[in-house]
Amino acid sequence: MRVRTTAIAATTCALVLLPAAGAMAGTGPAPAPHNSVRAQSTAPSEAGNPLSAKAQAADVCTDAYQIGSTGYIDRGGVHIASVKQFYSPKCKENYGYLWIWQDFRNKVKSYDVSTGVYSYPRDAVLGKVTVNQTHGQEFWSKPAATIKECTSGIGTLRAAGDPLTRTGTSSKRC
Repeated sequence: MRVRTTAIAATTCALVLLPAAGAMAGTGPAPAPHNSVRAQSTAPSEAGNPLSAKAQAADVCTDAYQIGSTGYIDRGGVHIASVKQFYSPKCKENYGYLWIWQDFRNKVKSYDVSTGVYSYPRDAVLGKVTVNQTHGQEFWSKPAATIKECTSGIGTLRAAGDPLTRTGTSSKRC
């Protein structure tokens, strides 16, 4: 009896794996055309969009993606900006990214910012871009040829009237 139950179970499993109908390639309606190339957004975003106008103006390669964890710039105990580092496998370069949070922008009319890639072995900021008296939100560094080095994305922000420049870095990547 046990052999018979096992044989029935095995036969049932085998039948489940067989197709229900004998359809062959070329029968039935043609599949709808598949468009594998989708239009990608060029809108700036807090996450960082290498297709944005600011990214393209800074020569960011379109395949760049974030590496490491996000850092923050704080003012009065509140996050006012995000700092990230991006890497492009195609161009073999790193980029710094700074995003100013909207709440801060709503309160402050003008600020100075900079972003770049900090190289630990060189103790230097590479690809640095500085913008003074701005009210912008998205800032990309120029490319930095640092893929064989330990690096972090770095950003600075000083609001008009503030005596100190605030700095944030993304996590260290080696």
